[in-house]
Amino acid sequence: MFAVTVTFRIAHKNSAAFMPLMIENARASLALESGCHRFDVATDPGRPDEVFLYELYEDRAAFDAHMQTEHFLQFDKAAADMIEDKEVKTFSEVRT
Repeated sequence: MFAVTVTFRIAHKNSAAFMPLMIENARASLALESGCHRFDVATDPGRPDEVFLYELYEDRAAFDAHMQTEHFLQFDKAAADMIEDKEVKTFSEVRT
């Protein structure tokens, strides 16, 4: 498995517009990408302008394919000006 976490800091004036775009991207990823196993969108009421994603893919190739999908590219373009900061971390499964 290949895990991805993303933390967005959204400009306050854009929070309401950002969430529907993010939720649709998550929904499409789960529905259309066989390599996407989980795509959680989370927030904390105390930090309403921060959005946390937890995504789980079959492998790195599935994540790379996600980054080229039409729904991701549309989301990325539509949301670009709404995002003040973004931190992406990736993790590969440790097999024992």
